[in-house]
Amino acid sequence: MTRVFNFGAGPAMLPTEVMERAQQEFLDYNHMGASVIEISHRSKEFMAILDRCDALLKDLANIPDNYHILYVHGGAQMQFSAVPLNIINRNPERKAGFILTGNWTVKACKEAARYGEAIELASSKEQNFSAIPEFDATNLDPELSYVHITSNNTLFGTRWQQFPDTGDIPLVADMTSEFLSRAIDIDRFGIIFAGLQKNLGPAGLALVIVRDDLLDLALPETPALLNYRLYADQHSLANTNNTFAIYMMSLVLDWAKQQGGVALLEERNEAKAGLIYDYLDQSDFYYGTAQAAHRSIMNVTFNLKREELLDEFLSQAEKEGLYALKGHRDVGGARASIYNAMPMAGCEALVNFMRDFAEKNG
Repeated sequence: MTRVFNFGAGPAMLPTEVMERAQQEFLDYNHMGASVIEISHRSKEFMAILDRCDALLKDLANIPDNYHILYVHGGAQMQFSAVPLNIINRNPERKAGFILTGNWTVKACKEAARYGEAIELASSKEQNFSAIPEFDATNLDPELSYVHITSNNTLFGTRWQQFPDTGDIPLVADMTSEFLSRAIDIDRFGIIFAGLQKNLGPAGLALVIVRDDLLDLALPETPALLNYRLYADQHSLANTNNTFAIYMMSLVLDWAKQQGGVALLEERNEAKAGLIYDYLDQSDFYYGTAQAAHRSIMNVTFNLKREELLDEFLSQAEKEGLYALKGHRDVGGARASIYNAMPMAGCEALVNFMRDFAEKNG
């Protein structure tokens, strides 16, 4: 079997070591004679997995003691509903602010409008979301229940280089496509959430990190399985959770720890992205689509100056083992998603292919 370099935006590649370990343990977990997907979510063996996830997350992300870690069904988009249901009532005015930097903040804003007033604080839509908009947090309406951002924009290849200081107003961040890729000061946020399918494991589950003072504000109509307090009180086991996803996340977190933790992963990620961006910046055949000051180190978006060659570029790349480089339909072009699991060798192979393709078609 030959493994490709998988540049897909998500579900994304996982570390080979993680999948090999899962394969080895799949039929007989912990010498139980049963698979991890067959054992009870309330068994001592699974509880040990859950506790291991908690401990690794606290260590890797430096999560303070006044935050709860939740494992919530439905992925990140479910949190577009869960967040307002749980905290838009923090202020009786039921107002939430959104800084629009791409599709995900636009969708989150629309969903929050079901439960209160969703206010657009800033937007880079007129720039086709190629940058993070300028935003002055000093004049925020103190009646806002929270401010919502997407920290890294998977589709458009941008990220917040510095996060806004919203003072006493909780800052909520969708970190689906970059959690554990760089060091983050958790204290800056009221809630962080992330779908697992980029840097944490398989799709279908979301990690939610919520500050304790935001746990008891849910609207009366909040469904039980979207209520953060229920998850906090029952260690995310009010019903049968996605046990396999949590198990896989425990393996990914173990791997991240073995790599040296977030600081070393961030250094590696900067180097991987830098290799591709350096080539793009000196090329007269390709161009990056995100403004340089706002570039993501997880999702490198680019296009060919002769766009009629794009399909051939993507086809030949796949034949060379460079998988899923097609850009999102709303952006076009190409996109190299280079999450934690992508080795430097994959980025080197991509740049070498890009150079060869340009020489043959320039």
